[in-house]
Amino acid sequence: MTIDLDFCRLISRNLERSMEDLQQMIVEQIYTGCLAQGAYYIQSENEVAIIDPLREVKPYIEKAAAAGARIKYVFETHFHADFVSGHIDLSKNTGAPIIFGPGANPDFEAHIAKNNEEFKLGRVTIKVLHTPGHTMESACYLLLDESGEQKALFSGDTLFIGDVGRPDLAQKAAHLSQEDLAGVLFDSLRDKIMPLNDDVIVYPAHGAGSACGKNMSRETTDTLGNQKKYNYALRANMTRDEFIAEVTDGLLPPPAYFPMNVKLNREGYESIEDVLNQGSRPLLPDAFETAANETGAVIIDTRDPEVFAGEFIPNSVNIGIDGSFAPWVGALITDIKQPILVVAEPGREEEIVTRLARVGYDHAIGYLQGGINAWKTAGKETDHIQSISAVELAALSTKTGICLVDVRKPNEFETEHVAGAENIPLDYINDNMSQLTKNKTYYVHCAGGYRSMVFSSIMKARGYEHLVNIKGGFTALKSSNKFALSPSLESGAEI
Repeated sequence: MTIDLDFCRLISRNLERSMEDLQQMIVEQIYTGCLAQGAYYIQSENEVAIIDPLREVKPYIEKAAAAGARIKYVFETHFHADFVSGHIDLSKNTGAPIIFGPGANPDFEAHIAKNNEEFKLGRVTIKVLHTPGHTMESACYLLLDESGEQKALFSGDTLFIGDVGRPDLAQKAAHLSQEDLAGVLFDSLRDKIMPLNDDVIVYPAHGAGSACGKNMSRETTDTLGNQKKYNYALRANMTRDEFIAEVTDGLLPPPAYFPMNVKLNREGYESIEDVLNQGSRPLLPDAFETAANETGAVIIDTRDPEVFAGEFIPNSVNIGIDGSFAPWVGALITDIKQPILVVAEPGREEEIVTRLARVGYDHAIGYLQGGINAWKTAGKETDHIQSISAVELAALSTKTGICLVDVRKPNEFETEHVAGAENIPLDYINDNMSQLTKNKTYYVHCAGGYRSMVFSSIMKARGYEHLVNIKGGFTALKSSNKFALSPSLESGAEI
């Protein structure tokens, strides 16, 4: 089943299987595109369970109230690394207990379930399957109907569509290597998941775009039977050693904010309402400038990249709200407690603060009231980044050698790139900025223009003044038919 997503909005999908099942249960996947994350709302009669809720919990509470139901349980599949879950606030607001799998050790009150423990929800049952490997407390939740028939598996980060959870995130906590954890995951899948019925519907915590796996499908649900056929990690004839080798092959380093999110999910965090109140303070230009100077805040400008390029506050960083905003903030701002000031299109300020909070960036301290227009009206200085088209770049390259920087991921670059381009992935800009020289001109591109503007704005804020953005990115360069393309990694940047 394919989902067309309005990329960063909450999408609710009604996944009832039949009219007979509908009388017993409602299962909805609430999918957040920019996090590639699925939370779940399960209702039977007037009782509701929520699995892996987002930080902002009001929609779940309102949904249950509208149905005349109460939230009875808050289930967590594990301590999430890629987002801050709403389990604490949801439990406080509803009285529903928080339930983790065996081995969890949170600093707040929670029910630590036993393997095979069952929880009644109206006429249905939710059964705990302890499936360590991604993390040691990882659990899947098996939904059984009134007759005890297996209906659905909420698989967290243990099993994705087309992939399984990466085994390298919990090494320190588990005192195990990634190979050891991969072996534990192999056993969990073979002993707990693969024996289930083929018609069980798998509902994972993530889809394509999440850094919690490496080969996830864009589909966000499937039958377990199909996964046994097509998921490389569930091959029936796969040995333990083959599984370990394949699951650990090609793992890129996780984003730096992952351990900090695990800490928040395990130890607790501020109420989302308090975070929103602090971050949504309007600041006039003088107050905004004073706050930036006094706190050392990072100014994040969330406007469209091309709009940003034309005029922006000096030293601000462009991370567009209409893209993978929160994961890029997490990947690029290394200190989760960093004060943040926001520049936004009017009316989107609270959305931005909410999405920062989803990944644990709770220290937004306000936004520029009136946006960039108010800043200019106040007579304050602005900066810009030059952008040119692929055709203009081609004309330049026939006259003189140019330095082309491709900021896409290594696998994108290796698949196809402009011959002679240098790959400096945005993901690792904090480690690789020394590859550039401040007095040299670089022409920067990504796939379509989003990441290249992020890269250029960061480097400009660090004193690299001679960066030129390529509009439309690699897509435009390739479509122009004016550049030689290479399918293999090449060194050197002069073309």
